[in-house]
Amino acid sequence: MSEQPIVIDAIINGQKHKSEAHSPRENPAHPEEIVGYAPLNTKEETIQAIDAAHDAFTNWRQSPITDRVERMRKAIQKMKDATPEITTLLSKEHGKPLYDSEGEMGVSLAWMEFACDNAEEVLKNEVEKHEDGGKTIIAKDAIGVVSAITPWNYPISLSTIKIAPALLAGNTMVLKPSPLAPLAVSKVLEIIANEFPPGVLNMVHGDADVGVELTSNPKVDKIAFTGGTETAKHIMKAAADTIKHMTLELGGNDAAIILDDFNVNDEEAMRRLVISNFLTAGQICMIAKRIYVDKKIYDSFIEKYIEAANKWIRVGDPFNNDVTIGAVNNKKQVEFVQNLIDDAKGKGAEVIKLGEVLDSSIYDEGYFMQPTVVLGADYKDPIVTEEQFGPTVPILPFDDDEHAINLANDSIYGLTSSVWGEEEHAIKVAQRIQAGTTMINTAAVQGLDVRFPFGGVKQSGVGREYGKEGLLSYVETHIINSPKELDLAYIPK
Repeated sequence: MSEQPIVIDAIINGQKHKSEAHSPRENPAHPEEIVGYAPLNTKEETIQAIDAAHDAFTNWRQSPITDRVERMRKAIQKMKDATPEITTLLSKEHGKPLYDSEGEMGVSLAWMEFACDNAEEVLKNEVEKHEDGGKTIIAKDAIGVVSAITPWNYPISLSTIKIAPALLAGNTMVLKPSPLAPLAVSKVLEIIANEFPPGVLNMVHGDADVGVELTSNPKVDKIAFTGGTETAKHIMKAAADTIKHMTLELGGNDAAIILDDFNVNDEEAMRRLVISNFLTAGQICMIAKRIYVDKKIYDSFIEKYIEAANKWIRVGDPFNNDVTIGAVNNKKQVEFVQNLIDDAKGKGAEVIKLGEVLDSSIYDEGYFMQPTVVLGADYKDPIVTEEQFGPTVPILPFDDDEHAINLANDSIYGLTSSVWGEEEHAIKVAQRIQAGTTMINTAAVQGLDVRFPFGGVKQSGVGREYGKEGLLSYVETHIINSPKELDLAYIPK
C-alpha cells in the first residue's frame, strides 16, 4: 500500500510558508501513486523570499567564517542522520534505484565536508606587505543574494553544490528546486536552513513566473543555475539589466573515444563504460552520450560491449535490490528519447535492446525504457548530435585519432568527455578535446572528484563548481591598498 503523500512548504525568512496551491509529484515507477505535493509559489512570495535574503545579508556577511563552518557541519550531521528517509523519498519521486539515491547523497555530503574543510583557508583575506612599509589586503567579500535554480536529475547534489560555498562565503540564498523532483531536496534544504539565521537560506517552488523573478529581481546579485542551455539563454537575458554574476552548468553531449589500444577483453573497463552510459537511466549531464570507436577494433568492441551491458543492466522497480536501472523521471523525457531512437531507426540504424527487464508488469505501468545501443547511425543524426538524456547511446567508428578528435569537438557543447586506451596515448588525445573535464578510462560520476573544479566550455556553461574554484566563485575580490611612498612623478605639478 502506498504511504500518505507528504506536503512540502516554502521556507521564507526562517519560517515554513503555507501556500494556497500545490503541485503533485508522481512516482515514475508507479505513476498512479502521488508521492507528495510541492507548493506553487507566486511572484509575490518569491519577492518576499528575495527581500528576506537581502535583509539577512547585512549581518550574515559579517559573521565569522568559523561560525559559518560550524553551522554547516551541524547541518551535515543532521543530513547524515536523515539519509535513509531522504534517499527513500528521492527514489520514490525520481525513479532512480535506491543505491543511486544513496550515491547522490554521498557525493553531496563529500562536497559539503570538503567545502567546510577548506573554507577558512580559501576564503581568508590575504595581506601583502611592501618594502616601503605599505600593505595591500586582498579581501574575499561575499557577493550578496544568490538565486539558485536546480534540475531534477540530481536534485540534492546539484543544490548542495551551490548552497555550501554560497553560505560559507557569507552570501544568502533563495533556491528553487525542479517540480519534477522537489520533495527530497526540500527536506535537505529544511535541515540546512534550520541551522542558519532566518533569511540566510530560503526556498520557493513554482513555475516560470517564479524563475523569472529569481533571475531578474534587482536585489539578486548572482545566479547559480544547472539545467538546459536554451533556458540559460533566457536567464542571461533576464539578468542583463543588472549585470548579475553567474555560474551556469548546462547541457552536454559528452563523447567517449575508444582508441585502438583499448583492451576490449578488460571486463571491468567495459563495465565502467556501460555504467557511464546508463547510470540513472542516462539522465546525467556528464554521462557518456556518444561513443566513437577506432575502426580497427570496432567489431570486437561491439561484441564485448553488448556482452557487458547484458550482464549489468537490470531494469525494474527502484526498491528491488537486483535492479541497476530504474524508471525515467517523467513521461515527456521518455517520449523525447523514444523519438530520437525512432528517427535513427527510420533512417536505417540498428537498435539493439540491452539487459533484462525484471518485472514486465511494473515496466508497462511506469516510465521505463529498456536501454538500447544504436549502430549504423550517421554522424549528423539527431541521436548523435543532440543530448539524449536517456537510456540510449549511439556507437560509431572513426578512422584515426585525428578523425576522433574532430568528431568529439564537432558540437556546440563541451562539458565532459572520456578517452579509453593506453594511458599516455589517451592523455595525448585528451589534451586536444574541447571540454571542461576529460576522464581517462572512466567517465561520468565514476571519475568525478569534488576536490577539483567542474564545469563546461562552449555552450555547456560559464564558471566552475566543486574544488577551491567552486568556493571562490561566490566571492568578490576586493583590493584594499595602503601605500606609504607614492610615486607621483608622472602627475604634473
